[in-house]
Amino acid sequence: MKKILLLVLLMLNLFGAEIAWHDTFAAAQAKAKKESKPMLVIITTEQCRWCRKLEATTLSDAEVISKINTYFAPVHVTRDKSVYPKMLTAKMVPMSYFLDGNGKVIYSIPGYWPTEDYQSILDDALRKAKK
Repeated sequence: MKKILLLVLLMLNLFGAEIAWHDTFAAAQAKAKKESKPMLVIITTEQCRWCRKLEATTLSDAEVISKINTYFAPVHVTRDKSVYPKMLTAKMVPMSYFLDGNGKVIYSIPGYWPTEDYQSILDDALRKAKK
């Protein structure tokens, strides 16, 4: 009985999981420095259908959520509305930037990506961050 209850609780956590977005770029950077993690900065706009698709599919996947929450300090910003470094230009959205704790870009990739591809992008960013 205990095993079934544990399994149900685990499933509820997986299905109810969300990315632990930081409220600001500065907060994500502070966590990145403190925990020696790379930052994930996702830049979107309000009227971008590909941004909504990335959010509704890829960034809602339990494995992607788990990997981002475990290995990154994530922040989601809105182009032209949020406060973040001007060097993070997003001529196209969505845009995913991966930075070290000092704010140096280590990897970036534009556009919507399906879950499997985004998993690979996250892995690439982690490899580049360790160099």
